[in-house]
Amino acid sequence: MLSLYIPEYKDLWFRQQMLNDEETMSYNHAWGGTVSFDEERWKDWYEYWIIDHEDRRYYRYLKDEKDQFIGEIAYHYDEELDGYIADAIIYFKHRGKGYGSIGLDLLCQVAKQNGIKELYDDIAIDNPAIEMFKRHGFIEVGRTDEKIILKKNL
Repeated sequence: MLSLYIPEYKDLWFRQQMLNDEETMSYNHAWGGTVSFDEERWKDWYEYWIIDHEDRRYYRYLKDEKDQFIGEIAYHYDEELDGYIADAIIYFKHRGKGYGSIGLDLLCQVAKQNGIKELYDDIAIDNPAIEMFKRHGFIEVGRTDEKIILKKNL
C-alpha cells in the first residue's frame, strides 16, 4: 500500500536523487534526460509547489509500507494547454511493482477531489508509460513527431 506525503524541505534530497538518476529519468530523454535540481533551487521550488501552490499545483511523495520514498506525483495548471498536466515518477529501483499505476490512480482521485475535471499528460512518443496511462482511462487527444497528448475525464 502506498501513502501520500507532503515533503518537508529537508526531504527534497529524494527529488534531487530521482531527477539526477539516469535510469529513473530515461523516459525524459526526448527533453534532455536528467534534470538538475541543485540545493540552490530548493527554496524557490518549495515555495512555489508546496507553500504558495495557489490551488494550481499539487505535489506529493509516494511512500511505501516501510515508510520509504518511492516516487512522486503531481499536477499543475498549464496556461498554453488551458488544463492540468499530470506527473508521476517512480524511482527506478522501485519500478515493476505496480507503484506507477497506484500513484496515477491516487493522483486522479486527488485531482477530482480538488475540483479538477480532466487531467492531461504529454509523453514522449516512445515512452512505455503511454500504455499504463491508457489502461487507467487516458485517451489520446493529440500527437506530434515527438509526443502524445493524453487526457482523462475525471
